[in-house]
Amino acid sequence: MPPFQHHIFFCTNERSADDPKGSCVQRGATALHAHAKEACFKAGLKGAVRVNKAGCLDTCAQGPAAVVYGEKDLPSGVWYALNTKEDVDDVIQQHLIGGNVVERLRMKLKG
Repeated sequence: MPPFQHHIFFCTNERSADDPKGSCVQRGATALHAHAKEACFKAGLKGAVRVNKAGCLDTCAQGPAAVVYGEKDLPSGVWYALNTKEDVDDVIQQHLIGGNVVERLRMKLKG
């Protein structure tokens, strides 16, 4: 059994300002990660949900990027494009607590 019900990673990669791909940090990922940690704590999810920073998830063009792994989300996880604190709150309430993927925020992945 994994140590957490869900594990969410936020891309905190930072490229130079002139890189055409941009980066999740330039799009606000650092603040969204901090908000997610605080919101999960306030929701009583300590021990059930782990919120971490990640290096490049190679989806910066759609970012800020976050990926959720959990028992039902394996093996590839659920990839989200999160632009606001409200988006983060929706993922926490609907996915991490409610068990439902937030389709409007789900990334369109190549593959």
